[in-house]
Amino acid sequence: MNVAVVKYNAGNICSVINALHRIGVEPTVTDSPTELAAADRIIFPGQGEAVNTMVYLHEKGLDDVIRGLKQPVLGICIGQQLLCTHSEEGNTPCLGIFDSCVCRFPSTSPEGKVKIPQIGWNTIEDLRTPLFDGLKDGDFVYFVHSFYVPDSAAAIAHTTYGGVTYASALHHRNFYATQFHPEKSGDVGLRILHNFIHLCHD
Repeated sequence: MNVAVVKYNAGNICSVINALHRIGVEPTVTDSPTELAAADRIIFPGQGEAVNTMVYLHEKGLDDVIRGLKQPVLGICIGQQLLCTHSEEGNTPCLGIFDSCVCRFPSTSPEGKVKIPQIGWNTIEDLRTPLFDGLKDGDFVYFVHSFYVPDSAAAIAHTTYGGVTYASALHHRNFYATQFHPEKSGDVGLRILHNFIHLCHD
């Protein structure tokens, strides 16, 4: 299985590589359109800021490359947000795979002030698609984010934080994405990465 990790100016790639090693996968880290097109699975990870990241992707031609991918793709954290249509972070046009706009968490909720960013463990609920085979509603995963994707028809998992229930995972065609970090989510996250690598896809 040829697994490629998209190389761009976003953090957290090393953590993803280490997690893949733990499930027996030796990935290729690349920004080459040829290598990405030849891969069986592609992971689009990252931590970062939407405006500068989209500028970098455009300068390198990776925005069009990602839009044109036909094999299974997994976006992680900002990778999920950038696969959406637009982000409130810097009023940024994104890649447009998922028909959703990324929103900033409100600073208050009926329960009081909301700590932003959300940092730490939270549950995922309403799990759908084989990405979550072997897992159950209420499993804990690790989050670090200030922006979220609202619920939509593409949602395959939900999480609630600061009084907002949002899409913590998405699926459309060959594109999957998680707002949380599977690579930092212990055995649950490793199972998600394993499931992604072994997805059946025409």
